[in-house]
Amino acid sequence: MQGGPEICMAENLNPMPGSNTGSRSNIFMKDGVFLTWDDLWVTVAGGRPILQGLAGYAHPGELLAVMGPSGCGKSTLLDTLAGRRSPKTRQEGDILFNGRKQALAYGTSAYVTQDDALITTLTVREAVYYSAQLQLPDTMTKSEKKERAEMTIREMGLQDGMDTRIGGWGAKGLSGGQKRRVSICIEILTHPMLLFLDEPTSGLDSAASYYVMSRIASMNQKDNIGITIIASMHQPSAEVFQLFTNLYLLSSGKTVYFGPVSAANEFFALNGFPCPSFQNPSDHFLKTINKDFGKDIELGFTNGIPTEEVIDILVKSYKSSDIYQMVQKEIAQICKQGGGALQKSKRRSGLFTQCHVLTRRSFINMSRDLGYYWLRLGIYISLAIVLGSVFSHIGLDNGSIQARGSLLMFVATFLTFMAIGGFPSFVEEMKVFERERLNGHYGVTPFVIGNTLSSLPFLAMVALIPGAITYFLPGLHHGYQHFLFFVIILFACMMLVESLMMIVASVVPNFLMGIIVGAGIQGLMILVGGFFRLPSDLPKPVFKFPLYYIAFHKYAYQGLFKNEFVGLTFPNVQAGNGSSPTITGEGILKRTWRFEMAYSKWVDLAILFAMIVLYRILFLIINKTTEKEKAVIGKFMSATWKDKAPVSRREG
Repeated sequence: MQGGPEICMAENLNPMPGSNTGSRSNIFMKDGVFLTWDDLWVTVAGGRPILQGLAGYAHPGELLAVMGPSGCGKSTLLDTLAGRRSPKTRQEGDILFNGRKQALAYGTSAYVTQDDALITTLTVREAVYYSAQLQLPDTMTKSEKKERAEMTIREMGLQDGMDTRIGGWGAKGLSGGQKRRVSICIEILTHPMLLFLDEPTSGLDSAASYYVMSRIASMNQKDNIGITIIASMHQPSAEVFQLFTNLYLLSSGKTVYFGPVSAANEFFALNGFPCPSFQNPSDHFLKTINKDFGKDIELGFTNGIPTEEVIDILVKSYKSSDIYQMVQKEIAQICKQGGGALQKSKRRSGLFTQCHVLTRRSFINMSRDLGYYWLRLGIYISLAIVLGSVFSHIGLDNGSIQARGSLLMFVATFLTFMAIGGFPSFVEEMKVFERERLNGHYGVTPFVIGNTLSSLPFLAMVALIPGAITYFLPGLHHGYQHFLFFVIILFACMMLVESLMMIVASVVPNFLMGIIVGAGIQGLMILVGGFFRLPSDLPKPVFKFPLYYIAFHKYAYQGLFKNEFVGLTFPNVQAGNGSSPTITGEGILKRTWRFEMAYSKWVDLAILFAMIVLYRILFLIINKTTEKEKAVIGKFMSATWKDKAPVSRREG
């Protein structure tokens, strides 16, 4: 091995403002969170390891940077430490908080993900303020929450864009870097004691990266409480690199180096891979341990050694180094010294506040998102005009019987079918919900209530305006009570389709697949609903029992047809031989359509609303069950892995 005479220029720079140098292991012992992990393994199905025997620690008041090439396990390490590991993976090893195995309660920790799941129609001020209302307790006044939100926005340097909409597909708004800062704002509102950031500088230029990271580093001293910060970094600048206290280098799930940032250059130099002068240390480290592109022959600093051998040299050298021994002693010392149990979950807003805030936020989103309801309303009005024109002056002759049936079938089938058009917008809202639920901002129940209440005015509008055109232009059954029933049925059907698509979204989050699945389910319900094939002619296994009875189209058809035909009379073209010259609407429903006339149209309407409630409850149960199943599956797979792990690995 060769030592290098030249050390990186950044090594000799004075510490940057806000940088953390030196250990703070004895500071904030009372209030901070000490995090340790030892012999940490994470594998996927088939036994392929993602993380291999990692050990390390994070102190309060310090900023730990996790670095490595793409796919080295940075995000997996953060997810595992934060308790968000995928249930499809297996874990072995100890993760301790203040020397104890304990769960992270709400408000104790926060996690900023790589993906910025934000409501694109809100302004920066609105997004952060609504989040503050959800996360902060009801004991704080609205003005205090607003002040906290605006102070956090200013800390992240977004004060000039407070009233700018976040923006997204088809709408201009914030840049990618600004969106990332909004995501950070939302998660630090509660002043967490443990903060995980997955590539917080993604999408930022060097100046913005340094500004954001220096702000994050300065949080270590906030309110005289040491915050433990762990951030995965992709490619930090030299200035940002100086802000880190400790560095954790990973390659293919193995520890290449863990220790003080100030000692990293020396470690690489002593192993024959010195950092060239005037080069960013982080660039040098990542280039040295990145095996995706083979060996680096541009500068020849590895002397032509294959990258895999370079990584092997560094991994073995680290395992036998004094730094590694110091890490093990520090982990043992933290576990021995221990500390207080993590505080119980911080208080957040109550159920009523959460429902109120989510309803307002969702209503604003729906009113500003053209694809949610407005585009649908325009298409519905256009179709209603065409329907009214095609069936204009429908009359009461014998031919109007078939015309009325066709018109009502189209309304109950295709107009309601088009309610899936708002599915992509709902999927985007679901992404925000998943992020906020994982971070403990609120649960499934407030989300369901808020989404339901906020959608009611829009659904009523979409049902009323096109419904009036469709009803009065052809001249359907006279009487406003019949018209109101027609509109209510249309409203209930659209709400049912939206409820169905909510269930689909919770199972199939991809909106293209979700639309296909939702359309397929509705197509099946339409076929067995009793119009295209009469109920008595449906094959009894499966199609009639149970599909015919659980398809909401059955009750929509029957309600609309009863509302239209009951009370009307039509000429009987087959009159003669003593038969009546007219035929009643009830007789048509019984003999022609073979509908169930033992109960009134109001029972059909009541069943539709009962199905709406059932679908929404089913959505709630699926999401709550999925959350619990993930935890159970994760524990089961970890236990299974522990039982099957080789003795040599368990013994280290």
